[in-house]
Amino acid sequence: MKNMVMFSEFTIENQWFVAMDGGSAHNFSFNEAVSYNIACKDQAEIDYYWEKLSAVPKAEQCGWCKDKYGLSWQINPENIKKIMLTPGAWEKLLRMKKIDIAELQKTDKKLK
Repeated sequence: MKNMVMFSEFTIENQWFVAMDGGSAHNFSFNEAVSYNIACKDQAEIDYYWEKLSAVPKAEQCGWCKDKYGLSWQINPENIKKIMLTPGAWEKLLRMKKIDIAELQKTDKKLK
């Protein structure tokens, strides 16, 4: 097919990716069945990636966002498992769009 990319390979942050067209017509678009995860070292890194990637505010929830191409991204702190052990963190996460590490780490006084 003229003017269409059928195969491509690229590297982002030392991660190798391959993109390939199946060669036949397909009637689907990206959805949440596939997402990319970015494990961030701190809030500044979460803010940086969120600013660059989030393009569909309606799709934002619990640290997930969608970019301008429709790809879903999970932008989480690298120690999310540990943070989620904080009493009340799960309930707070469910109300968030972009993750706020400091807020998740605050212990809910009602749960003490």
